Amino acid sequence: MRHAMRSLAVGLSLLAFSATAAEPGFLETVKRHTLLTQTVPENGDQNPYAVVVAPVSAGKVQKDDVLVTNFNNSGNLQGLGTTIVDYNPATKRLSLFASIPRHLPACPGGIGLTTAMTMLQSGWVIVGSLPSQDGTTATKGNGCLLILDAQGNVAGSLAGPSINGPWGNMAVVDHGSTATLFVSNTGFGVEAPGQPVVNKATVLRIELAIPAGQPPRMTGQTVIADGLGQRADKDVFVVGPTGLALGANGTLYASDAIGNRIIAIDNATTRTNSVGTGREVTSAGFLKRPLALATAPNGHLLAVNGLNGQVVEIDPADGHQLYAQWIDPNKAQSPPGAGDLFGIAMTSDGTGFYYVEDEINSLVLAH
Repeated sequence: MRHAMRSLAVGLSLLAFSATAAEPGFLETVKRHTLLTQTVPENGDQNPYAVVVAPVSAGKVQKDDVLVTNFNNSGNLQGLGTTIVDYNPATKRLSLFASIPRHLPACPGGIGLTTAMTMLQSGWVIVGSLPSQDGTTATKGNGCLLILDAQGNVAGSLAGPSINGPWGNMAVVDHGSTATLFVSNTGFGVEAPGQPVVNKATVLRIELAIPAGQPPRMTGQTVIADGLGQRADKDVFVVGPTGLALGANGTLYASDAIGNRIIAIDNATTRTNSVGTGREVTSAGFLKRPLALATAPNGHLLAVNGLNGQVVEIDPADGHQLYAQWIDPNKAQSPPGAGDLFGIAMTSDGTGFYYVEDEINSLVLAH
């Protein structure tokens, strides 16, 4: 497969939220957007979702490689994608990291890989599945979190009554022999498109033990937020809390897509109960259905929008929305870039970020 490469000087506008918002920010340093590769593997899977930068070299993966999940199959049906691809920035080559069997007894409903993915320092990859039989939520299954070894082989799964439609990009605290995962669940009570909003989405904290040479095993789990809005959607499968990013003092930030806001879950790493729907950090403004989140080196949050092609920079200390930058100005959608953005991940040196453009099945570097 040949992969086109292009570099766009950012004539893409950087918008300040107000006159007082024109303070130094991370997005001011982002000047170029370089298309790195198409993300379609040989089986034709489409719709890139999760973006994860490898923290270590292990098995097939080299440190700083970029792993990307595909949510759709070759027929462009949602919830049927089964592949993870691996882009190596040094060689500029794309390879197949994992092709997961469509049906696994330990993962209810089949496989449809979501934005929920991480790679641990121990080399294990954990990825979420929110599957469908026909591309709609009318036939969705509860899904699971799959555990893959560094060769891309399925080594186990995490499932149970607290896991239903693991959806949003994960936040992780990784100590090597133990790890803590944060994942949102958007499957509780979701049925066919057209139903009203269901306030049952959750954010779940999962504690893992990682014995040497053995797959991670769950040692504890706590629902730390619940009652968040979610609904089935014919165009994007499901709308619900998607972005998760850790900040200072154990605070977890989450994007509440239905509420068009960013919330904070205080003491997320240690709390023993649910905070409910969280503490609002910011809402509306530049936010247009915020999806995946990342934390920039200056401590600000970057949120990609689902309803236009912008990324928004937010100071979580006071909720100030500093800037929005058009990173996908594709006028084939209205507004430009609507429905195109999903995953985001900082580069390992913190000077830029990776993101995917769904409409052209591509991985892009902002730098």
